[in-house]
Amino acid sequence: MLLPPRSTVLTTDRLLLRPSDAGDAARAFEIRSDPAVARMLSLARFPPDGDETADWFADHPREWAEGLAFRFAIERHDRMIGLIDLDDVSVDGREAEIGVWLEQACWGRGYAGEAARAVVDWAFGPLGLRRIRAGHAADNAGSARMVETFGFRHVGDVAVPSRSRGEEVLQRRYVLER
Repeated sequence: MLLPPRSTVLTTDRLLLRPSDAGDAARAFEIRSDPAVARMLSLARFPPDGDETADWFADHPREWAEGLAFRFAIERHDRMIGLIDLDDVSVDGREAEIGVWLEQACWGRGYAGEAARAVVDWAFGPLGLRRIRAGHAADNAGSARMVETFGFRHVGDVAVPSRSRGEEVLQRRYVLER
């Protein structure tokens, strides 16, 4: 896989998606401090840890440079409203997992789907992925609608630990192939 430059910016009718970096950590911390947002993120701690969040965002440029993950801050009107990423990129660079989270005030407005469309098109186009995996908590109706809209195929359910909930949750898993 030819690694895309960190200057990659994706735009939609309403959003700008730009590579995330350390400067986004404070805003991400603010968004993920909402318990409704955190509960849908299996790996997120709640309440979030500021140092952990800062360290994770500071590592985004390295992950991009090594082709391990491609993370985009989602902006609307010059304000970060969430994050969308392709992570867990396979060694051969042919598949990855997509994830997205938004501040609660932006739920139900189509922003997640709009950002996902841009990232999926980029992933199957210039990035050259062949397969995208997705997963969501079984009780996350918004994410379920989004993956179904894109034509992701349901491949099973599995119990996974949820840091934010402090318990296992049923995660629905999907794939989309080019």
